[in-house]
Amino acid sequence: MNLIPVIAFKTDKGRITPKQIEALEAVAATGSINAAAVRLGISAPVLYRYIRAAADALGEQLLSSDVSGSRLTPAGEDLLARYRIINGRLRDHEGTVVACSPVTEKLLMAVIPSVSNHIELLISHDRFNISLLEKGGVDMVILDDPLYLMDVKGYGSDVIGYMDMVHVDRGRRYVRYRYGAQRIAFRQLDMMGVNYVVEGEMLSLDDLLGSGRSFFVDEILLLREGIKLQSHTDPRLLRHAIMAVYANESRDIDALLQELKQRMDG
Repeated sequence: MNLIPVIAFKTDKGRITPKQIEALEAVAATGSINAAAVRLGISAPVLYRYIRAAADALGEQLLSSDVSGSRLTPAGEDLLARYRIINGRLRDHEGTVVACSPVTEKLLMAVIPSVSNHIELLISHDRFNISLLEKGGVDMVILDDPLYLMDVKGYGSDVIGYMDMVHVDRGRRYVRYRYGAQRIAFRQLDMMGVNYVVEGEMLSLDDLLGSGRSFFVDEILLLREGIKLQSHTDPRLLRHAIMAVYANESRDIDALLQELKQRMDG
């Protein structure tokens, strides 16, 4: 008999089940209720009921939705982080867990198989990945935004390469993309004295491109889709470091860092 442990959180208001956590993970990954439902093979109303039940049990709002899509609230992200940490411990994963964003996802997926088959990859945005590192849920984070280094202390870090960003200027009304070095890009606008307003955050590249607003995006994401856009700001002014931040050095981490640097240099 193959016994597999599963996690269910209990509160004074009810239970949060694995199905409800699965619904939260799908929304976090897709940025959309409908896309998350398709991913799980259920209807959108059923998925929403799962999340609503979890929110009632926790007594916190777990989901935020607007015209740009759906995203987890800080309470939702914290719940998901706790689940991933405990789930990782239950599975007794003896390898290395690395977190990155969609900006470097393809790079990591290309490199990891040549390094070790004991490396697990998690995909989310920088702020959430750093929270996992601080809670012991991952061993290393690949950061798009090096400014996050100012928020973490006591960890090793290394530059693995540099990326350029594209600035699409459609006027003073901007949307922010969830991934990439967005703070660095908007700081450049501030330094130039540009008068702008940020009207929302986009979770998908398609929504970003179709927003009708100005935006910044890492060039590598456009190249993957075969999209060429003229940058209204010199990309060299928007170049930023891709950083690795890790709790402790290990053979897997050292080998992964070396491979990542070689790929980005090439």
